[in-house]
Amino acid sequence: MEANTLALPVTPDEDCDCPETLRLEPRLYWFKSRFAGCSDVVFYSFALGGGVDGALIYVREMFDYRDVEEHLLKPLMASNGEWEGDIARLFSERRVPMAGCKVLTDPAESVNWIVEGFGVLLLEGNLQMLGLPFSKFEKRAPEEAPNESVIRGPREAFVESLDTNLTLLRRRIRSSHLKTEQLLLGRNTRTSVVIVYLNHVCPPALVQEMKRRISCIDIDGILGSNYIEEAIEDSPSSPFPQLQYTERPDTVSASILEGRIAVIVDNTPIALLAPVNFFMMLQSAEDYYQPFIAASWIRWIRFAFLITSLLLPSFYIAITTFHPEMIPFDLLISVSSSREVVPFPALMEALMMEVAFEALREASVRIPKSIGQAVSIIGALIIGTAAVQAGIVSAAMVIIVSLTGIASFIIPNFDLGLSFRLLRFPMMLLAGALGIFGIACGLIIIYVHMLNLESFGMPYLSPLAPQVTNALKDTFIRAPWWKMRKRPPTADGANRFRQSAGARAWAESKGEGED
Repeated sequence: MEANTLALPVTPDEDCDCPETLRLEPRLYWFKSRFAGCSDVVFYSFALGGGVDGALIYVREMFDYRDVEEHLLKPLMASNGEWEGDIARLFSERRVPMAGCKVLTDPAESVNWIVEGFGVLLLEGNLQMLGLPFSKFEKRAPEEAPNESVIRGPREAFVESLDTNLTLLRRRIRSSHLKTEQLLLGRNTRTSVVIVYLNHVCPPALVQEMKRRISCIDIDGILGSNYIEEAIEDSPSSPFPQLQYTERPDTVSASILEGRIAVIVDNTPIALLAPVNFFMMLQSAEDYYQPFIAASWIRWIRFAFLITSLLLPSFYIAITTFHPEMIPFDLLISVSSSREVVPFPALMEALMMEVAFEALREASVRIPKSIGQAVSIIGALIIGTAAVQAGIVSAAMVIIVSLTGIASFIIPNFDLGLSFRLLRFPMMLLAGALGIFGIACGLIIIYVHMLNLESFGMPYLSPLAPQVTNALKDTFIRAPWWKMRKRPPTADGANRFRQSAGARAWAESKGEGED
């Protein structure tokens, strides 16, 4: 199909209305004026059976015109005009062997169909238009999640195609209770945003609150899920993330089964989950594919290194500056001798090393992947060794900063890890000014702030504060599946039980019991 050109010059005119005439030429001229300057929009004119003129409008490389030409245009051209150019009769008499077509009467709606990658068919002598939803996009196939890899779990991850992402969820939750409600956001992008939930598990109030917050977004364009995240979170000025993001469909499916809501945005492989608490973001998909004893041990490791990533440099600064008596004598001599040639106080030394480490981490992300890892490792080794030999920093500080950096990578959620990386600097300043007392004051401030945080009505530190005993089975430890009969408090007031009490009835029949 080739584009036809007009004899008259066409200028953009979005204010004029489409002429309500049965003639094809004025209406086609209006569409051409709306898409003036759009070289990728094709206007294909043709003659159907019986001498009826028609035009097909679509965006090149976004519309499957070959399929439409084979199954729609050719049958109509061979129809000898017995349907008299009436689009409605194409459906009533089943002359269009294609599903999903829609009769359009609003020209503005037809324009939206075109820019979304669909086609619009116009006919002489008929105000109605035929919408052809046969878009064609280049898209990548689901691959392994690059940032959330597992050993025993599935290898699929979300892609940029909304339909593909919804299919990945439908394959896992095969229930009519799985609801997908679509909204269009962005005045220019008209991005599809889908809210996914289980209607017999998710509280209706939570669904209504999510819709209310999203409906208030009025912006030129939505290019990613982060645009929505910043607009709907409860406390945008908090350093802690209040929505969870993931690129794994199994993680989203598990969250939906717990009574939470997923927000999936077209053109992005990242889904948002709400509500969320602090402990959910310390959980990994790997926890639920490993034996519960191993998963619980790994969680303890995460909590330990979470504290390490926040407090280790601060404790080193406080102890070496204000409380050297807390260090064993032999270790104190070793630390003092390594710091003897360093001209900077411990606080300045730690700040320089932390900033240098953050710069190396950011550089490893921005430079090409083929050399990024090598540059970051070699750069850290060379800079650290040279700094110690030059007497700028002590060897103990290099060890402290390295352990802190490794600890921050153990946190599964990147945004949560980034929050603690940011909080590390004010904690170091408090330690340098007030010692252990400053660290205690900083921890109290962080704890009070987290107590006051909420995510869609869920306290940020639940189920610890306020305490929900049943939910503690999946917090500091991961209890076996047959012990977690109830869903988390997310689904409060809804269907709370996710399994029966007889999951290990076979063991009872053998006299072994469940414990």
